[in-house]
Amino acid sequence: MIEEAGRYPLLRGRRRRRRARAGTPSWRLARVVAMLVITALVLAAIVLVARRAARPDPGAALVASLAALKRGNYSAARNHALVAADGQEAARANAVLGRAYLLVGDGAAAEGALNRAVAAGMPRARLHHLFADAYLMQGSADRALSEAARAAPRYRGYAARVRARAMAVSGDVPGATRLLNTILADDPDNAGALADLGRIRFGAGDILAADLAARRAMELDPANLAAIVLAGEVVRSRYGLVAALPWFDRALALDAYYLPALIQYAATAGDAGRYRAMLAATRRALAARPNSPEALYLQAVLAARAGKRDLARALLGRMGDAGLAMPGVVLLTGMLAYADGGYEQAVVSFREIVGRQPMNLVARRLLGAALLRSGDARGALDVLRPIAVRADADSYTLALAGRAFEATGERDWAARFLDRAARPTLADPEPFASDGGTGALAAAVAGAPADPAVAVAYVRSLLDAGQSAAAEQRASALAAASPGAPEAQTLAGDVLAVQQRFGAALPRYKQAANLRFDTPAMLRLAEAANRSGAAGQAASALALYLSQNPQSVIAHRALANLQLGARDWPAAIETLERLHAGVGGRDALVQAQLAYAYAGAGDGASGVDHGRAAYRLAPMNPAACDAYGWALYERGDVSAALQLLEKAAVLNPAHAGIRWHFAQALAEAGRTEEARAQIAQALRDPAFPDRAPAIALLKFLER
Repeated sequence: MIEEAGRYPLLRGRRRRRRARAGTPSWRLARVVAMLVITALVLAAIVLVARRAARPDPGAALVASLAALKRGNYSAARNHALVAADGQEAARANAVLGRAYLLVGDGAAAEGALNRAVAAGMPRARLHHLFADAYLMQGSADRALSEAARAAPRYRGYAARVRARAMAVSGDVPGATRLLNTILADDPDNAGALADLGRIRFGAGDILAADLAARRAMELDPANLAAIVLAGEVVRSRYGLVAALPWFDRALALDAYYLPALIQYAATAGDAGRYRAMLAATRRALAARPNSPEALYLQAVLAARAGKRDLARALLGRMGDAGLAMPGVVLLTGMLAYADGGYEQAVVSFREIVGRQPMNLVARRLLGAALLRSGDARGALDVLRPIAVRADADSYTLALAGRAFEATGERDWAARFLDRAARPTLADPEPFASDGGTGALAAAVAGAPADPAVAVAYVRSLLDAGQSAAAEQRASALAAASPGAPEAQTLAGDVLAVQQRFGAALPRYKQAANLRFDTPAMLRLAEAANRSGAAGQAASALALYLSQNPQSVIAHRALANLQLGARDWPAAIETLERLHAGVGGRDALVQAQLAYAYAGAGDGASGVDHGRAAYRLAPMNPAACDAYGWALYERGDVSAALQLLEKAAVLNPAHAGIRWHFAQALAEAGRTEEARAQIAQALRDPAFPDRAPAIALLKFLER
């Protein structure tokens, strides 16, 4: 209280007034407004500085675009050119932009950029060659040829390349090849012409020439993405799916959004079973070019494989009319319709594919099935007849034909085909008859001596006419003249194989497989090696193919057959179990083969289980009956085995192996005379592999 009384009253009053003034509402409002103004000024300054810092320099962008073109990053070059197109050098920038669009394969966008370059002052005379390329990319070959002819002398080399590609598209492959060779004679280091030549040779089937051209182009220009992608396609043809992926990766390392490399990578990865990589590549492709038909198709295939049919249809719908020219799109559309019960719509799709590709057996079978389901049994028979009447017809085709005959009331014919379907026999594949007569094809060869497709058709017509000697002579000459064409080497091998000269055919098939190692080449090579006594080479070829194509069911089946024939039971079990996991438990042949393999390995219980499963699936199949019976025999149940083995022998009396199994069971049961008769019948087959033990048992029974 003393201290309080000692203060100066006036001083205390002033302090109170100051505090009151600072706390008034008007003062607080003024402070808030001031702070807001200051903040707004600061933000405006920041935005102004940021805008000035982010504002692109069109001149620098044009320099960056040209640099990106040189190092092979076409997508970056396009993006920089888009920025530069708004600057003072709009004419030049749009011309560079058009060039970048051409390199990424977008002809319509390239034409638009070139038109803007002309509008900005670029003389059209300097752009005729680029316009020609843009027209060709959009499918106008005639317009491209006309425009290329107007190119200035400075750009005649480029224009000549466009003319060559236009000629190839129009069907004049020999003329296109000659023109490119003329360009290379004057300019051997023209990497673009080499890449074009390689692409045309690849399309014509000359794999070796395409390989040499692509590699030379890459040596001259390591940033030539077209040459790198072509090299990847060649490697895929020659060595397999997995071997090709690094080449597409190489192109994508230069330009991560280069559409041709992304599409090839996605398709290759999908065929190799790498679906995550396939999906990632297609997504990047759609980022590079929204609504790319190829990317949408591949995503639709992926969705269909995953059972997402609605998604697959939606993706195909996004393609619009662009998918009508793609056979794969038409086929997939038909398969989706068939799966949903829309058989009439499926018929339309499958009929279109068969019309384009008459020898497409898969499409022909699908069309026959769709016609049968839609109620047109007679139409189904017309479609299936060319393959159903063959000795090597598959069970599915035979069953379809049998059901079609049932639907038309022709029960006798139905019984024949259904009986063949239930009792398939292994027959040597037969070539399809040629489309034209020998005389007409000979005239065609004279008119187009450089066309290998016509020459191949002529040789096959000679085979159809029974002129084996003439066919062999022509095929050998064609193979010698076209060492880089796998079709020519395959034809030379086929002519020899038809004459049962598999040893002589083997080198031809090896050369063909070195050029194009696809499923037909692999099967021919394995068959010729096995028939000529080189089972080890056959197994090596199959193992190599599977290392590159791990999803191939056909290769797994063929390898299992070789392993069973070689009595390599553990290896056969491993291959067949992998196949069994892939195709499921409804494949009677795989179940029968597993029964043989487990029985041979000493696991009788597993052998009987698989044999029983095979028999339940196909009780009239001789292989299923024999496998089940043999597994029972190996387990010691001779009485039950005899019934099944006898049934198998009745169903397929010409099979020496089945007779041999039946004979051993008869001998074990003490039915000596019957066993001797069965062994004698088996020994009449010159290809019977168990000749030595059969002769030994026969001698024992004759004592």
